[in-house]
Amino acid sequence: MLKNMCLIVCFNQMIKCNFTRLMEKNSTTEEKIKQAARKVFTQKGYAATRTRDIAEESGFNLALINYYFRSKEKLFDIIMTEEISGFAEKVVAIVNTATTGFYEKVEQIADTYISFLIDHPGVPLFIINAMNDDPKKFFSKMGFNPKTEPPIVLMQLLEILIQEKRNVHPMNIMMNIMGMIVFPFLATPIAQRIGNMSKSELMFVLEHRKKMIPVWTKAIIEAS
Repeated sequence: MLKNMCLIVCFNQMIKCNFTRLMEKNSTTEEKIKQAARKVFTQKGYAATRTRDIAEESGFNLALINYYFRSKEKLFDIIMTEEISGFAEKVVAIVNTATTGFYEKVEQIADTYISFLIDHPGVPLFIINAMNDDPKKFFSKMGFNPKTEPPIVLMQLLEILIQEKRNVHPMNIMMNIMGMIVFPFLATPIAQRIGNMSKSELMFVLEHRKKMIPVWTKAIIEAS
């Protein structure tokens, strides 16, 4: 009887160990595939990337990638959601910090956003498509929960508009700021063609916007 119990305990431990190793292996495989996909998506963009490219970069075959992620679209969604979630936390921290003024926040937002979008050029289009498809689901994934109080950056802007007696809704200013940051990344192919710019020239222009957006924001407020 004792011998049988020992055998059962050993058998259960063996199953548990094998299951743990299997889960660790699965987790490692998934992460390697995602790392490879991030690199390929960044280098080639979503449209030009093939699942075969991700397979070659990761060292795994197509069947295994399809087993874990089903399709290129699903893999892209997972990666973008993870990337944006981490980025959103940084932005929320900036807009809700009481120790910095409005224009300092604008400078930090522009710097943070533009740096992020340079590294993740597919994000703006992904966000637009995701929000149009199912806004509630998208904001839930991002961890954006309704708040009873507006962000500090909006209250600071409202205070400036009242003090300077500007007749403009604060959300118009905020939308202008976001437009100045995000639109260039949506219109990159047009800008490169019209301006006949190389990639390095485009990067110079985008980097320069980090300094100019706070200046332009102040000018917009003064002209309102």
